[in-house]
Amino acid sequence: MKNSQLYKGSLNTIIMKLLEENGKMYGYEITQKVKGITQGELNITEGALYPALHKLEAEGLLDVEIEKVDNRMRKYYKLTESGQKETVNRLSELEDFIRNMQSLVNPNPKLEF
Repeated sequence: MKNSQLYKGSLNTIIMKLLEENGKMYGYEITQKVKGITQGELNITEGALYPALHKLEAEGLLDVEIEKVDNRMRKYYKLTESGQKETVNRLSELEDFIRNMQSLVNPNPKLEF
């Protein structure tokens, strides 16, 4: 993952946002969606993705559905009701964090008091 330390803390929120937008997704689909959205700048490895998915599932934020696709079993992840509520909270926190970082990195002198 590019700049992995910066993205690690946001991985769960990224996953939850994608599931909020797409309903249910399987692991590889999540990695490819992130890669596409970021034009290849962010690549989520299986070693980062699956532990995050399992943790979110253990916290009761995700449900898992197993479907047979092309003679293979595929795990789909989707948000639970509490996962949907938590997604809103985490996105709000992330937006606040980004706004604060932007203020620190590129301060706007017009906003100073």
